[in-house]
Amino acid sequence: MSILTDLLTQPGVVAAGEYAYRGDRFSYRGALSEEHARMASIMCRATTMGANMEGAMFNSIHPGNGLHPPRGWLVRGPVHTVCVMANVFCLLDHTQGSVSHIVGLMRQNLGDVPHELI
Repeated sequence: MSILTDLLTQPGVVAAGEYAYRGDRFSYRGALSEEHARMASIMCRATTMGANMEGAMFNSIHPGNGLHPPRGWLVRGPVHTVCVMANVFCLLDHTQGSVSHIVGLMRQNLGDVPHELI
């Protein structure tokens, strides 16, 4: 099974997708329109780039802090959480599922992706 298929079988997962690091392609599965999935992939790529920049800046101040290179990020709102690891994103209704479980599943499947690809 692919990571997207695995994620979609988890309670609370609304959609999951992948985005190209170059920003020119994306794929997704789940309850998002094509346009919303495109917007999600753009947001995820931009935020990943920002997290990498901030991690590098903090690493220059405090070398070896463990935040660079970042392996992923998440944003939690009142009902939904966006979880990103490597180039995979997952939209979760956290009233129906566990953020910790989803992050653990993503770490298990994506934790060893080479940083050069992120």
